[in-house]
Amino acid sequence: MSRINLGVLKKYTVMFVLLGLMILFSSTSPYFLTIRNLTNIITQNTYFIIVAIGLSFVMISGGIDLSVGYQMSLVGVLTAMMMKVWNFPVWMAVLLGLLLGTFLGLLNGLIVTSIKVFPLIATLATSIVFQGVSYLISKANTFRDYPPAFQFISKGNVLGIPFDVLLAIFIAILVSVVYYETVFGFRIIALGGNEEASRLAGINTRRMKVMVYVLCGFFTGIGTMVMISKANTTNSSFGPGTEFICLTAAIVGGISFMGGEGNIPALIAGVFILAVLGNGMQLAGWGTYAQFIVRGIILLGAVTFDEYQKTARRTKRKAVPDQSLATRNQ
Repeated sequence: MSRINLGVLKKYTVMFVLLGLMILFSSTSPYFLTIRNLTNIITQNTYFIIVAIGLSFVMISGGIDLSVGYQMSLVGVLTAMMMKVWNFPVWMAVLLGLLLGTFLGLLNGLIVTSIKVFPLIATLATSIVFQGVSYLISKANTFRDYPPAFQFISKGNVLGIPFDVLLAIFIAILVSVVYYETVFGFRIIALGGNEEASRLAGINTRRMKVMVYVLCGFFTGIGTMVMISKANTTNSSFGPGTEFICLTAAIVGGISFMGGEGNIPALIAGVFILAVLGNGMQLAGWGTYAQFIVRGIILLGAVTFDEYQKTARRTKRKAVPDQSLATRNQ
């Protein structure tokens, strides 16, 4: 019974933390638990949720992508320019923007698998390239006032629910089904758990790695559309920084830094933990710089806890054969 309780506690820890933070900040500000404030927290973080879900494909498979924020910069300015400078139809600008995001993800995947560069270094390098290309193309200009059809992404409603909220919910459900009900999802988890064992089991690990980066780029493209539609403006500085928030949310949400585990509901809770922290600290009168400190401490703590769990599991697996051998020798 105690094992079951511990398992449930571990599984829902992030949910308990989120609830605890909400209770804490509701006691520090009378405005925190208002419908308006809670609605703002949800709607302001839909694109973080979408990008974090895309990043989860890479992280669960055992990789990392530090370039997602810079992909958003490049995709955002090109999509905006297609609508405002080159007068493309909205549907074509969105489609080409999503294709660009997918291509940038493909580029990352090919670099990681073909050149065999460590993912952290590879995506750090491509992030610099993407940011440079973004500034070259946009010439540091700002683009604003998009067509109403494009603004529908963040300002439109379906059955009284904001379209971007429905989009985030749909993506979360779809990806959850992929992870836990499809062979592809099982292979992603297996790849992150043990790449060599996956290869010996007949999984094309190189193709799988490329695919997870492609999916990350595609969902980053969707998140970019929501972001620039919500702001109704963009320039090359829009996007960078998103990767840190999504990475922190993923680790806080239980996605192992080493891959092989994680779930979407906890990931979304991780996004909202950071959102509630920022919102609650703002209402409590804390400055922006203090929020950076707290987020950094949270990331460090989450990575440390993840490494502790990994070490404990390795020690336990090593102890089992040793005990079995000792039993046989008796």
